[in-house]
Amino acid sequence: MTVPLSDEDIFDITRIAGNAPDEIKQTIGDPSAFLANRRPFETPIFGQSIQGRLKVTEISINNKAEEERKTEARVVMEVEVSEDMLNGGGNIHGGCSAFLVDTCSSLALLALSMANTGDVHPSVSQSLNIVYHSPAQLGDKLRIVNTTLTLGARAHSARTEIWNVTHHRLAVSGTHIKMAPSMPPKSNL
Repeated sequence: MTVPLSDEDIFDITRIAGNAPDEIKQTIGDPSAFLANRRPFETPIFGQSIQGRLKVTEISINNKAEEERKTEARVVMEVEVSEDMLNGGGNIHGGCSAFLVDTCSSLALLALSMANTGDVHPSVSQSLNIVYHSPAQLGDKLRIVNTTLTLGARAHSARTEIWNVTHHRLAVSGTHIKMAPSMPPKSNL
């Protein structure tokens, strides 16, 4: 089911390119607000400061080139490498890169789910495969390009490329496989 947005959750979707319907752009176009709304209580979440700096620049729903009866979502985001993203060597930390692949590819899968069904369906990570191609340093601008591969009844997958726009090179690539949760998580309270 789609979560209704309050007036304070609404932001300017006209800055987001792509052919996705306005409802999809409004729902996932502000990653920090969307992901924060998924938590039932007010506590900090991992990577919250990084999520807050992610800027969605495109959300598109297109026919797959290989199979025109199937659709795929493309979600493009940008972020500048900041100090909280660095490892001891002064480059983006591998764990931060994996976090970006996980978070950003999940939004692409949600965009396609919304386009196909009109609803947001929860999913959990099953596998994350990351390849580190080149470093990114403090102040480098990154473009994170996410494209869905499959959106099946049980498994969902997406591909991510993190481009270092500052140095015109591929920094990280990854594939993310997710699945529907088998049951709601139990509270430890």
